[in-house]
Amino acid sequence: MNNINKKINILVVGCGNMGTSHSRAYNNIEDFNIAGLVSRGPESRERLSKELGGVPTFSNYEEALEKTRPDAVSINTYPGTHAEYTIKALEAGCHVFVEKPLAENIVDAQAVVDAARKANKKVLVGYIARHHPGWQRFVNEGKNLGKPLVMRMNLNQQSTGKEWRVHKNLMDVMSPIVDCGVHYVDMMCQMTQANPVQVHAIGARLHADLKPGMYNYGQLQVVFDDGSVGWYESGWGPMMSESAYFIKDCIGPKGSITIEKNTYGQPQGKSADIEDHGIVNTLRLHHADTDENDNLVKEDEIIEIENEPGHDELCQIEQEYFLKVIKEDIDMSDHLKVALQTLQIVLACDESVRTKKIVSLT
Repeated sequence: MNNINKKINILVVGCGNMGTSHSRAYNNIEDFNIAGLVSRGPESRERLSKELGGVPTFSNYEEALEKTRPDAVSINTYPGTHAEYTIKALEAGCHVFVEKPLAENIVDAQAVVDAARKANKKVLVGYIARHHPGWQRFVNEGKNLGKPLVMRMNLNQQSTGKEWRVHKNLMDVMSPIVDCGVHYVDMMCQMTQANPVQVHAIGARLHADLKPGMYNYGQLQVVFDDGSVGWYESGWGPMMSESAYFIKDCIGPKGSITIEKNTYGQPQGKSADIEDHGIVNTLRLHHADTDENDNLVKEDEIIEIENEPGHDELCQIEQEYFLKVIKEDIDMSDHLKVALQTLQIVLACDESVRTKKIVSLT
Protein backbone atom coordinates (compact mmCIF):
# COMPACT_ATOMS: atom_id res chain seq x y z
CA MET A 1 0.00 0.00 0.00
CA ASN A 2 1.20 3.53 -0.73
CA ASN A 3 0.34 4.81 2.74
CA ILE A 4 1.25 2.29 5.42
CA ASN A 5 -0.50 4.42 8.06
CA LYS A 6 -3.85 4.29 6.22
CA LYS A 7 -6.60 2.26 7.83
CA ILE A 8 -7.52 -0.85 5.87
CA ASN A 9 -11.19 -1.02 5.00
CA ILE A 10 -12.20 -4.67 5.08
CA LEU A 11 -15.36 -6.38 3.85
CA VAL A 12 -16.33 -9.46 5.89
CA VAL A 13 -18.14 -12.20 3.96
CA GLY A 14 -19.83 -14.88 6.05
CA CYS A 15 -21.09 -14.16 9.57
CA GLY A 16 -21.05 -17.62 11.16
CA ASN A 17 -18.58 -18.83 13.81
CA MET A 18 -15.38 -17.81 12.01
CA GLY A 19 -16.80 -14.66 10.42
CA THR A 20 -17.99 -13.48 13.82
CA SER A 21 -14.64 -14.13 15.50
CA HIS A 22 -12.67 -12.48 12.71
CA SER A 23 -15.03 -9.47 12.72
CA ARG A 24 -14.43 -9.03 16.44
CA ALA A 25 -10.71 -9.11 15.71
CA TYR A 26 -10.95 -6.42 13.00
CA ASN A 27 -13.08 -4.33 15.34
CA ASN A 28 -10.37 -4.58 18.02
CA ILE A 29 -7.44 -3.82 15.71
CA GLU A 30 -7.05 -0.08 15.23
CA ASP A 31 -5.66 -0.31 11.69
CA PHE A 32 -8.75 -2.14 10.37
CA ASN A 33 -12.14 -0.63 9.62
CA ILE A 34 -15.04 -2.97 8.81
CA ALA A 35 -16.64 -1.61 5.65
CA GLY A 36 -19.51 -4.10 5.57
CA LEU A 37 -20.85 -7.53 6.48
CA VAL A 38 -22.19 -10.03 3.95
CA SER A 39 -24.23 -13.17 4.63
CA ARG A 40 -26.93 -15.19 2.93
CA GLY A 41 -29.29 -15.05 5.93
CA PRO A 42 -30.26 -11.72 7.53
CA GLU A 43 -30.20 -12.97 11.12
CA SER A 44 -26.44 -13.54 11.37
CA ARG A 45 -25.36 -10.30 9.71
CA GLU A 46 -27.87 -8.15 11.60
CA ARG A 47 -26.86 -9.73 14.90
CA LEU A 48 -23.19 -9.12 14.19
CA SER A 49 -23.80 -5.60 12.88
CA LYS A 50 -25.59 -4.72 16.11
CA GLU A 51 -22.74 -6.16 18.18
CA LEU A 52 -20.22 -4.07 16.23
CA GLY A 53 -22.16 -0.82 16.48
CA GLY A 54 -24.09 -0.69 13.24
CA VAL A 55 -21.85 -1.88 10.39
CA PRO A 56 -23.48 -1.78 6.90
CA THR A 57 -24.90 -5.16 5.85
CA PHE A 58 -25.45 -6.85 2.48
CA SER A 59 -27.04 -10.03 1.19
CA ASN A 60 -25.12 -10.00 -2.11
CA TYR A 61 -21.33 -10.28 -2.26
CA GLU A 62 -20.84 -8.59 -5.63
CA GLU A 63 -23.03 -5.65 -4.60
CA ALA A 64 -21.12 -5.26 -1.34
CA LEU A 65 -17.79 -5.37 -3.18
CA GLU A 66 -18.97 -2.67 -5.59
CA LYS A 67 -20.52 -0.37 -2.96
CA THR A 68 -17.87 -0.58 -0.25
CA ARG A 69 -14.77 -0.72 -2.52
CA PRO A 70 -12.66 -2.24 0.28
CA ASP A 71 -8.90 -2.58 0.55
CA ALA A 72 -9.27 -6.17 1.76
CA VAL A 73 -11.87 -8.92 1.94
CA SER A 74 -12.27 -11.56 4.65
CA ILE A 75 -13.95 -14.71 3.28
CA ASN A 76 -15.51 -16.97 5.91
CA THR A 77 -18.14 -18.75 3.83
CA TYR A 78 -18.64 -22.44 3.01
CA PRO A 79 -15.72 -23.87 0.98
CA GLY A 80 -17.65 -24.01 -2.29
CA THR A 81 -17.40 -20.22 -2.66
CA HIS A 82 -13.81 -19.70 -1.46
CA ALA A 83 -12.06 -19.69 -4.84
CA GLU A 84 -14.77 -17.71 -6.66
CA TYR A 85 -15.03 -15.02 -3.99
CA THR A 86 -11.25 -14.76 -3.57
CA ILE A 87 -10.66 -14.27 -7.30
CA LYS A 88 -13.40 -11.62 -7.51
CA ALA A 89 -11.82 -9.75 -4.59
CA LEU A 90 -8.37 -9.92 -6.16
CA GLU A 91 -9.72 -8.67 -9.48
CA ALA A 92 -11.28 -5.76 -7.57
CA GLY A 93 -7.82 -4.86 -6.24
CA CYS A 94 -8.24 -6.28 -2.73
CA HIS A 95 -6.01 -8.27 -0.43
CA VAL A 96 -7.75 -11.43 0.84
CA PHE A 97 -7.98 -13.47 3.98
CA VAL A 98 -9.79 -16.73 3.16
CA GLU A 99 -10.70 -19.57 5.47
CA LYS A 100 -9.29 -23.02 4.72
CA PRO A 101 -9.40 -24.91 2.45
CA LEU A 102 -8.41 -22.57 -0.36
CA ALA A 103 -10.72 -24.25 -2.88
CA GLU A 104 -12.69 -27.41 -3.66
CA ASN A 105 -10.10 -28.65 -6.14
CA ILE A 106 -6.54 -28.04 -7.30
CA VAL A 107 -7.55 -26.33 -10.55
CA ASP A 108 -9.52 -23.66 -8.68
CA ALA A 109 -6.81 -23.33 -6.03
CA GLN A 110 -4.17 -22.75 -8.71
CA ALA A 111 -6.47 -20.16 -10.28
CA VAL A 112 -6.47 -18.28 -6.97
CA VAL A 113 -2.67 -18.37 -6.80
CA ASP A 114 -2.44 -17.11 -10.38
CA ALA A 115 -4.95 -14.34 -9.69
CA ALA A 116 -3.02 -13.20 -6.61
CA ARG A 117 0.18 -13.05 -8.63
CA LYS A 118 -1.52 -11.12 -11.46
CA ALA A 119 -3.14 -8.63 -9.08
CA ASN A 120 0.02 -8.32 -6.95
CA LYS A 121 -2.13 -8.67 -3.84
CA LYS A 122 -1.79 -10.74 -0.67
CA VAL A 123 -3.75 -13.90 0.12
CA LEU A 124 -3.61 -15.43 3.60
CA VAL A 125 -5.33 -18.80 4.08
CA GLY A 126 -6.79 -19.50 7.54
CA TYR A 127 -4.35 -22.08 8.89
CA ILE A 128 -5.08 -20.80 12.38
CA ALA A 129 -3.00 -23.38 14.28
CA ARG A 130 0.15 -21.84 12.76
CA HIS A 131 -0.51 -18.76 14.94
CA HIS A 132 -1.07 -20.59 18.24
CA PRO A 133 1.94 -20.68 20.63
CA GLY A 134 1.04 -24.14 21.93
CA TRP A 135 0.73 -25.68 18.45
CA GLN A 136 3.93 -23.91 17.37
CA ARG A 137 5.76 -25.49 20.30
CA PHE A 138 4.23 -28.89 19.47
CA VAL A 139 5.53 -28.70 15.89
CA ASN A 140 8.97 -27.42 16.91
CA GLU A 141 9.44 -30.17 19.50
CA GLY A 142 8.41 -32.72 16.87
CA LYS A 143 11.18 -31.48 14.59
CA ASN A 144 13.74 -32.39 17.29
CA LEU A 145 12.75 -36.05 17.66
CA GLY A 146 14.89 -37.41 14.82
CA LYS A 147 13.78 -39.28 11.70
CA PRO A 148 11.59 -40.95 10.71
CA LEU A 149 8.57 -39.57 12.54
CA VAL A 150 5.27 -41.25 13.33
CA MET A 151 2.47 -38.67 13.62
CA ARG A 152 -0.93 -39.54 15.06
CA MET A 153 -3.76 -37.02 15.00
CA ASN A 154 -7.53 -36.89 15.08
CA LEU A 155 -10.47 -34.56 15.72
CA ASN A 156 -13.81 -36.32 15.87
CA GLN A 157 -16.86 -34.21 16.66
CA GLN A 158 -20.10 -35.43 18.22
CA SER A 159 -22.12 -32.70 16.53
CA THR A 160 -25.83 -32.24 17.12
CA GLY A 161 -28.42 -29.53 16.48
CA LYS A 162 -26.93 -26.39 14.92
CA GLU A 163 -23.41 -27.88 14.73
CA TRP A 164 -24.67 -30.97 12.88
CA ARG A 165 -26.57 -28.77 10.40
CA VAL A 166 -23.35 -26.84 9.75
CA HIS A 167 -21.45 -30.08 9.22
CA LYS A 168 -24.09 -31.40 6.81
CA ASN A 169 -23.85 -28.16 4.82
CA LEU A 170 -20.07 -28.55 4.68
CA MET A 171 -20.46 -32.12 3.46
CA ASP A 172 -22.47 -30.92 0.50
CA VAL A 173 -19.03 -29.98 -0.84
CA MET A 174 -16.36 -32.02 0.95
CA SER A 175 -15.75 -34.72 3.53
CA PRO A 176 -14.38 -34.16 7.06
CA ILE A 177 -10.90 -35.43 6.13
CA VAL A 178 -10.69 -32.80 3.38
CA ASP A 179 -12.17 -29.85 5.28
CA CYS A 180 -10.27 -30.42 8.55
CA GLY A 181 -7.43 -32.53 7.22
CA VAL A 182 -5.53 -29.63 5.65
CA HIS A 183 -4.69 -28.31 9.17
CA TYR A 184 -3.17 -31.54 10.41
CA VAL A 185 -1.47 -32.58 7.19
CA ASP A 186 0.12 -29.11 7.31
CA MET A 187 1.52 -29.93 10.77
CA MET A 188 2.91 -33.22 9.45
CA CYS A 189 4.62 -31.40 6.60
CA GLN A 190 6.05 -28.81 9.01
CA MET A 191 7.38 -31.49 11.36
CA THR A 192 8.98 -33.67 8.71
CA GLN A 193 10.11 -30.94 6.29
CA ALA A 194 9.78 -33.80 3.78
CA ASN A 195 7.77 -34.50 0.65
CA PRO A 196 4.65 -36.68 0.81
CA VAL A 197 4.88 -39.54 -1.70
CA GLN A 198 1.70 -41.58 -1.26
CA VAL A 199 -1.58 -41.68 0.63
CA HIS A 200 -4.19 -44.24 1.58
CA ALA A 201 -7.54 -43.52 3.20
CA ILE A 202 -10.76 -45.19 4.31
CA GLY A 203 -14.20 -43.74 4.94
CA ALA A 204 -17.67 -44.69 6.11
CA ARG A 205 -21.14 -43.23 5.61
CA LEU A 206 -22.84 -43.24 9.02
CA HIS A 207 -25.95 -41.15 8.38
CA ALA A 208 -28.75 -41.31 5.81
CA ASP A 209 -29.09 -37.52 5.42
CA LEU A 210 -25.80 -37.11 3.55
CA LYS A 211 -25.76 -36.48 -0.18
CA PRO A 212 -25.10 -39.56 -2.35
CA GLY A 213 -21.47 -40.65 -2.26
CA MET A 214 -20.55 -38.56 0.79
CA TYR A 215 -19.08 -40.04 4.00
CA ASN A 216 -18.94 -38.45 7.45
CA TYR A 217 -16.08 -40.54 8.89
CA GLY A 218 -12.63 -40.89 7.39
CA GLN A 219 -9.06 -41.80 8.23
CA LEU A 220 -6.09 -40.91 6.05
CA GLN A 221 -2.49 -42.11 6.03
CA VAL A 222 0.42 -40.21 4.50
CA VAL A 223 3.89 -41.59 3.66
CA PHE A 224 6.81 -39.15 3.30
CA ASP A 225 10.05 -39.54 1.35
CA ASP A 226 12.13 -39.53 4.56
CA GLY A 227 10.32 -42.63 5.86
CA SER A 228 7.98 -40.69 8.13
CA VAL A 229 4.32 -41.69 8.32
CA GLY A 230 1.23 -39.99 9.69
CA TRP A 231 -2.47 -40.61 10.12
CA TYR A 232 -5.41 -38.32 10.68
CA GLU A 233 -8.97 -39.31 11.62
CA SER A 234 -12.06 -37.12 11.43
CA GLY A 235 -15.73 -37.92 11.94
CA TRP A 236 -18.75 -35.65 12.31
CA GLY A 237 -22.24 -36.36 13.59
CA PRO A 238 -24.47 -37.33 16.50
CA MET A 239 -23.16 -40.91 16.47
CA MET A 240 -19.52 -40.02 17.17
CA SER A 241 -17.93 -41.11 20.46
CA GLU A 242 -16.68 -38.54 22.95
CA SER A 243 -13.88 -40.93 23.93
CA ALA A 244 -10.39 -40.25 22.52
CA TYR A 245 -11.72 -37.71 20.04
CA PHE A 246 -8.64 -35.50 20.43
CA ILE A 247 -5.28 -37.16 19.82
CA LYS A 248 -2.22 -35.20 18.77
CA ASP A 249 1.22 -36.72 19.15
CA CYS A 250 4.45 -37.26 17.29
CA ILE A 251 6.93 -40.07 17.87
CA GLY A 252 10.55 -40.23 16.70
CA PRO A 253 13.74 -42.14 17.55
CA LYS A 254 14.51 -39.66 20.36
CA GLY A 255 11.10 -39.80 22.03
CA SER A 256 7.67 -38.24 21.62
CA ILE A 257 5.69 -35.03 22.07
CA THR A 258 2.00 -35.17 22.95
CA ILE A 259 -0.69 -32.56 23.48
CA GLU A 260 -2.29 -33.43 26.80
CA LYS A 261 -5.49 -31.60 27.63
CA ASN A 262 -5.71 -31.29 31.39
CA THR A 263 -9.33 -32.11 32.24
CA TYR A 264 -8.56 -32.99 35.88
CA GLY A 265 -9.96 -36.49 35.58
CA GLN A 266 -13.23 -35.43 33.97
CA PRO A 267 -14.44 -36.53 30.51
CA GLN A 268 -13.61 -33.96 27.88
CA GLY A 269 -17.09 -34.06 26.34
CA LYS A 270 -16.60 -30.96 24.17
CA SER A 271 -15.83 -32.44 20.79
CA ALA A 272 -18.24 -30.13 18.92
CA ASP A 273 -17.15 -27.00 20.83
CA ILE A 274 -15.04 -24.83 18.50
CA GLU A 275 -13.58 -23.02 21.54
CA ASP A 276 -12.16 -26.34 22.75
CA HIS A 277 -10.46 -27.40 19.50
CA GLY A 278 -7.43 -25.15 19.79
CA ILE A 279 -6.75 -25.60 23.50
CA VAL A 280 -3.40 -27.22 24.27
CA ASN A 281 -2.96 -26.70 28.05
CA THR A 282 0.10 -28.94 28.39
CA LEU A 283 2.60 -30.84 26.27
CA ARG A 284 4.32 -34.03 27.42
CA LEU A 285 7.87 -34.41 26.09
CA HIS A 286 9.06 -38.00 26.45
CA HIS A 287 12.75 -38.88 26.11
CA ALA A 288 13.79 -42.28 24.70
CA ASP A 289 17.32 -42.27 26.21
CA THR A 290 18.12 -45.57 27.97
CA ASP A 291 20.95 -47.04 30.07
CA GLU A 292 22.88 -50.29 29.58
CA ASN A 293 19.83 -52.21 30.84
CA ASP A 294 17.49 -50.48 28.37
CA ASN A 295 15.75 -48.55 31.13
CA LEU A 296 14.73 -44.96 30.60
CA VAL A 297 17.11 -42.44 32.15
CA LYS A 298 15.07 -39.23 31.86
CA GLU A 299 11.72 -38.28 33.31
CA ASP A 300 9.07 -36.91 30.97
CA GLU A 301 8.94 -33.13 30.79
CA ILE A 302 5.57 -31.39 31.24
CA ILE A 303 5.47 -28.15 29.26
CA GLU A 304 2.74 -25.78 30.40
CA ILE A 305 1.34 -23.40 27.80
CA GLU A 306 0.83 -20.18 29.73
CA ASN A 307 -1.55 -17.37 28.78
CA GLU A 308 -3.06 -19.59 26.10
CA PRO A 309 -5.33 -17.62 23.75
CA GLY A 310 -9.02 -18.46 23.46
CA HIS A 311 -10.66 -18.77 20.06
CA ASP A 312 -11.43 -15.07 19.59
CA GLU A 313 -7.96 -14.11 20.85
CA LEU A 314 -6.36 -16.57 18.43
CA CYS A 315 -8.39 -15.13 15.56
CA GLN A 316 -7.11 -11.69 16.53
CA ILE A 317 -3.50 -12.94 16.48
CA GLU A 318 -4.15 -14.35 13.00
CA GLN A 319 -5.66 -11.08 11.75
CA GLU A 320 -2.83 -9.05 13.25
CA TYR A 321 -0.56 -11.17 11.08
CA PHE A 322 -2.78 -10.45 8.05
CA LEU A 323 -2.33 -6.75 8.78
CA LYS A 324 1.44 -7.27 8.98
CA VAL A 325 1.43 -9.15 5.66
CA ILE A 326 -0.29 -6.22 3.96
CA LYS A 327 1.60 -3.35 5.55
CA GLU A 328 5.05 -4.94 5.36
CA ASP A 329 4.51 -6.38 1.87
CA ILE A 330 5.40 -9.92 2.99
CA ASP A 331 5.90 -12.40 0.15
CA MET A 332 3.14 -15.03 0.41
CA SER A 333 4.40 -17.33 -2.36
CA ASP A 334 5.58 -20.07 0.00
CA HIS A 335 2.39 -19.81 2.05
CA LEU A 336 0.28 -20.40 -1.05
CA LYS A 337 2.50 -23.34 -2.05
CA VAL A 338 1.68 -24.88 1.34
CA ALA A 339 -2.04 -24.26 0.78
CA LEU A 340 -1.81 -26.00 -2.60
CA GLN A 341 0.26 -28.92 -1.32
CA THR A 342 -1.92 -29.68 1.70
CA LEU A 343 -5.07 -29.46 -0.44
CA GLN A 344 -3.50 -31.83 -2.97
CA ILE A 345 -2.75 -34.34 -0.20
CA VAL A 346 -6.26 -34.38 1.31
CA LEU A 347 -7.93 -34.50 -2.10
CA ALA A 348 -5.73 -37.50 -2.96
CA CYS A 349 -6.95 -39.07 0.29
CA ASP A 350 -10.55 -38.45 -0.76
CA GLU A 351 -9.74 -40.15 -4.07
CA SER A 352 -8.31 -43.09 -2.13
CA VAL A 353 -11.53 -43.45 -0.10
CA ARG A 354 -13.62 -43.50 -3.27
CA THR A 355 -11.37 -45.79 -5.32
CA LYS A 356 -10.19 -47.97 -2.42
CA LYS A 357 -6.66 -47.70 -3.77
CA ILE A 358 -3.33 -46.24 -2.65
CA VAL A 359 -2.75 -42.91 -4.44
CA SER A 360 0.76 -41.82 -5.47
CA LEU A 361 1.73 -38.16 -5.14
CA THR A 362 4.90 -38.40 -7.20
